[in-house]
Amino acid sequence: MIATVDVKAVTLTEDGSAYAARARVKGIHYTTTDAGSIVLKDGGSGGTSVLNIAIPASGSGNIIIPGDGILFNTDVYLDLTNATSVTIFYQG
Repeated sequence: MIATVDVKAVTLTEDGSAYAARARVKGIHYTTTDAGSIVLKDGGSGGTSVLNIAIPASGSGNIIIPGDGILFNTDVYLDLTNATSVTIFYQG
C-alpha cells in the first residue's frame, strides 16, 4: 500500500510565520507588482535563511521544490519584499 501525505497551504501578504512547527515546504506560489524577494527562514525573523528567491517586477509564478521539499526544523518564516501574496504548500 502506498502511504499518502497531507499537504497544507497558507497564504501571507506580509512578513510572518507561515507554520510554527517542523515542516517540509513543497512549493510556493507568488504574485507581485514590483521586483523584490521572498526569503524563507527557519527560526523566526532572525532565523537562518534557507531559501532566497528573487521575484520579477510584475506577475505571478510557481516554484516547485523537488524531492521531499525543504525541511524546516523549527518553523517556516517568510520575509517578503514587494510580494503582494505568497502561498506556501507544506507538509507539517
